[in-house]
Amino acid sequence: MKKVFALLLALVMVLGALVACSGKKEEAKTADTEGELVVYGSCEEDYLAAACKKFEELYGIKTTYQRMSTGEVPAKIAEEKGKPSADVWFGGTNNPYDQAAADGLLDNSYVPENAKHLLKDMYKDPNGYWYGIYTGLLGFMVNTDELKRLGLEAPQTWDDLLKPEYKGLIWLSNYNTAGTPKLVANLMIQLKGHDEGIQYLVDLDKNVQIYTKSGSGPSKNVGTGECVIGIGFLHDGITQIVDNGYENVQLIVPADGTACEIGPVAIFKGAAHPKAAQKFMEFALSPECVELAAQNGSYQFLVIDNAKQPEAAAKFGLDPSLVWDGYDFGKAVTDTKQNVEDVMKALNGGDDRFKTE
Repeated sequence: MKKVFALLLALVMVLGALVACSGKKEEAKTADTEGELVVYGSCEEDYLAAACKKFEELYGIKTTYQRMSTGEVPAKIAEEKGKPSADVWFGGTNNPYDQAAADGLLDNSYVPENAKHLLKDMYKDPNGYWYGIYTGLLGFMVNTDELKRLGLEAPQTWDDLLKPEYKGLIWLSNYNTAGTPKLVANLMIQLKGHDEGIQYLVDLDKNVQIYTKSGSGPSKNVGTGECVIGIGFLHDGITQIVDNGYENVQLIVPADGTACEIGPVAIFKGAAHPKAAQKFMEFALSPECVELAAQNGSYQFLVIDNAKQPEAAAKFGLDPSLVWDGYDFGKAVTDTKQNVEDVMKALNGGDDRFKTE
């Protein structure tokens, strides 16, 4: 009997040790989840770096980041088949986020408390897959010195860009890698109708010299004169004027109508560090985060009610109210993928300017 009791006691002790060990492993796993975060950012790298650094300081969570254009991120996440290499996506243009949500790549199970500070419902996905942190106007940036040298007037409308005298002077970003041209495609199709909008983009292509990988690519080359007319978000032009001293850059809001981007934040479905990702969502929707933008060369209008708007954006008059009131954001969500496919088909897949490697 004593031997049986001793044997039972030994078994109980072994089981207890196993349970304790398992518990410690679970605690360690939880600690790891809280202690790390991987961010893919599609805003400008200076802002991305500052935001990640601030988040790490506030929460003690080791935060690593990579800057990728909005077209690249969903392609990479899709390839990873439910095991994303990053936890959250920060900044960029909302159209690729919409497509990523439709493709099942984003998680909408967490509703951030700070979302109550959003100025309008349009600044969040109706199904909760992303939440906006800023908005920016689409328009033209031109080098006034180069236009004067060439004896040309600055374009004032989208139709102006088709004039033969602008051949080889226009830069736009790549439909295959950036979110900006996706917005251009949606806008033209909504303004002109599907077939007319596609034809417009085919005609515009004849005047485009370079398609850049990133949406901000054209803006970075206007001040130097390498790019004479850049299509992109006008806050990127402010950066070139205010931070880089290019007083020869002029910002133009198209008189025949424009649209805006919404720069979101989202959690990837299957994120390895979900709790840390949720903390980052709250942080991204706070003044502590969004006010870092203007301190790091990003001058978008902010979309939460408790943040201070950047003075530079107001100074240049880039108010979100300038968006064409006929622009249908909901239609853009459903149509973006098909619109881009139709453009590229009309361009026969594009030439060497569209290469992504």
